[in-house]
Amino acid sequence: MTGTTVATTSITRDIADTGRRTIGFHLRRQLMGFVYTIPTVVFVLVLFITPLLLAARMSLSSWGLLTGEAGYNFPKNFLSITKNQLFWPSVVFTLEYTVLVTILLLGLGLGLALLVQVQSRWANIMRTVFLLPVSLGLAAASLLAYGFFSPGIGPIGPTLDALGLAHGTIQFLGTPLNALLSTTFLIVWKYAGFYMLVLVVGLQGIPDDLFEAAALDGATRRQTFWHVTLPLLRPSLSLALILCVTGSLLAFDQFFILTKGAPNNSTVTVVQVIYREAFQRQNLGTAAALSIIVLVVLVLLNAIQLRFLRGGDRD
Repeated sequence: MTGTTVATTSITRDIADTGRRTIGFHLRRQLMGFVYTIPTVVFVLVLFITPLLLAARMSLSSWGLLTGEAGYNFPKNFLSITKNQLFWPSVVFTLEYTVLVTILLLGLGLGLALLVQVQSRWANIMRTVFLLPVSLGLAAASLLAYGFFSPGIGPIGPTLDALGLAHGTIQFLGTPLNALLSTTFLIVWKYAGFYMLVLVVGLQGIPDDLFEAAALDGATRRQTFWHVTLPLLRPSLSLALILCVTGSLLAFDQFFILTKGAPNNSTVTVVQVIYREAFQRQNLGTAAALSIIVLVVLVLLNAIQLRFLRGGDRD
């Protein structure tokens, strides 16, 4: 009996030691995981949370660019936004630009992704060619486009004139429609390769067995695309749509460099209105209030897009 008791006690002690070691191991792993997240937490706090809180405070106050805070004035900043003559036209123009750019970028990105999804030397070369504009900064690309669109030094107008496709000077940025289309062309040229890459990753994640099964069932290419490719590409399309809509609604650099709102303030975006309120009218309070409204709208739009695009996954 004594030997049995000693053996039982030893086994119990071993189990307890093993349990303590396991708990200690998990605690160390959790502690190391927390340590690894500290840089990210600091980054988010310093560069996102703090500016967001400061903008929220500014939106509730009379806050001049040079004079600083002059006391709370809620809801004056928010009410004054609707009285801005550029606000509603900028909202309409930004929405038009967003719809146009989103349709073109996602459509062209998907077409290019389908074109280069097969692994081959030529597909790799085409991927590289399509991705080259992405490496160029947006400000640099806008300045380059400004030179190309310039009626004085740009090569596009004389080339079209020489080919008989146009006559006289072409005002690429001289009318509201031309300015919108020219800027849209720049953005599509620059970012189509990026969305191609996003969608290529999604296409390569679809198992080949599904396409083989669809072919054995007699499905045509169109039926395979609509009933196999698109449903399984939903996560990548969701990501691409959110990035495209968010980037388009926050458009600033390209219009600031190419048109500066001309002609007749017809190409002013919402972010340009924020810039003008903050740095031309020197009213940081109103600019912050409009920034908060844009942030809320973006969060709601992204939530709606995610709910809509992921809705089919739960059916």
